[in-house]
Amino acid sequence: MNFTVINKSISFILILLIVLFLKSTADATIIRCGTFGKTYPITEPDALKEFQDRAAQVDWSKALNEKTYEKAIENYHPDTVHLPRAEKEASRLVDMTYTLPYDIPDGKGGILYPRGYTFNPLDYIRFPQTIVVINGNDPDQIEWFEKSEYADDYNVMLLLSEGAYYHLEHKIGQPVYYASTDIIRRFQLQAVPAIVRQKGKYMEVKDIVVPEKTK
Repeated sequence: MNFTVINKSISFILILLIVLFLKSTADATIIRCGTFGKTYPITEPDALKEFQDRAAQVDWSKALNEKTYEKAIENYHPDTVHLPRAEKEASRLVDMTYTLPYDIPDGKGGILYPRGYTFNPLDYIRFPQTIVVINGNDPDQIEWFEKSEYADDYNVMLLLSEGAYYHLEHKIGQPVYYASTDIIRRFQLQAVPAIVRQKGKYMEVKDIVVPEKTK
């Protein structure tokens, strides 16, 4: 059983504490507005029955074939933003302060947090992990990571801006994740390799220069 996808979900939840804090709360809120006008019986086929009929037409032995499943995992790659190779050492602090674009109800008819409410997640949580972001298509950056102090640190999360996580994960023998577009923008990543870690109420981002060796 390959638990890579599960591991990625768990790790992504940790990042969400900073990147998309409270977003899901508002998205999950449902407001019942009542019934207006006349109602009519539904004449379309039952949705569940239609789903069952279509499912019965699928060759599940092929759809759930182990090789097909492994291939899907191997080829998995989310949409990301291209980041150039760092040309100079740089360090900057990123303010994680977030402003709510909507009201968050309290479930009792009132408002728990109003639209425009501003807060910094790092005032409430500590992010103990160090995030290292590299281009998985760049052999020099992979070599740099493997020889760095971060390679054997269990507290380090390796993210790829590009490249195939599956093969790299097996090569270095540790979990590899992707730097999604939201993560890249939220941490204001400009180049790779980059090291991201909490520094007080900010996230510190360091750009690292890796000499080009591989042609």
